[in-house]
Amino acid sequence: MNLDETLKALAHPARIEMLVWLKDPAQHFDHQPQPLEMGVSAGQFERCGLSQSTVSAHLATLQRAGLISSTRVGQWVLYRRNEDVIGAFLNALNKVL
Repeated sequence: MNLDETLKALAHPARIEMLVWLKDPAQHFDHQPQPLEMGVSAGQFERCGLSQSTVSAHLATLQRAGLISSTRVGQWVLYRRNEDVIGAFLNALNKVL
């Protein structure tokens, strides 16, 4: 885990909000053909008022940091939180601080 990269990924409020939404997708997302347990499609994140390209860039940043993972299902890419990486980040941050 690269602590600096993870902190940079969390430096934008929209990315933190995306992670919060993914923590409980049933509360924040609906009307998706696939079950939310499989992940949330990128199009669902446009609810934050950002363009599709901006949403995609934020999701890519979170994925590079390992905070989310993606799965392709047909024409959709579904995103889920990577709880193992998030837990390791919190532990590492706790040790450093």
